[in-house]
Amino acid sequence: MALKLTSSAFSEGKTIPRQFTCDEKDVSPPLTIESPPPNTKTFALICDDPDAPRGTWVHWVLFNIPADKRELPEGLPVQETLPDGTKQGRNDFGNIGYGGPCPPGGTHRYFFKLYALDMELALEPGSSKSQLLDSMKGHIVAETQLMGTYKR
Repeated sequence: MALKLTSSAFSEGKTIPRQFTCDEKDVSPPLTIESPPPNTKTFALICDDPDAPRGTWVHWVLFNIPADKRELPEGLPVQETLPDGTKQGRNDFGNIGYGGPCPPGGTHRYFFKLYALDMELALEPGSSKSQLLDSMKGHIVAETQLMGTYKR
């Protein structure tokens, strides 16, 4: 089986519920990780919107998610390091943690990209998407994504 990312809140290509957007609670959606490769040491996750007017907008950067983690519960705390050691980077709103969909107009796509890595990354909390991508080079053993949409 291949690495898979799903959510109990929305299905692939379907609408992300309002509670996970800037129009309501703005909390992270629940995510489930399935079938990681056996050599996975950690996971990383990036959520971004390629339909933003100024180019791809980063909504969430997570890394050093433990390899045995299978659930990211709804509403992860907005803090640099979580109790299990997961670190959160800075989104394009300028904040640590999750910043939900908040499109200025039209329907936007939000890609939750999950990476299985063969190592723990030596990155500080608050790192950017580009710093994370640079650190992961040569260490991605599998990747998958879940895409949801949102229109205000």
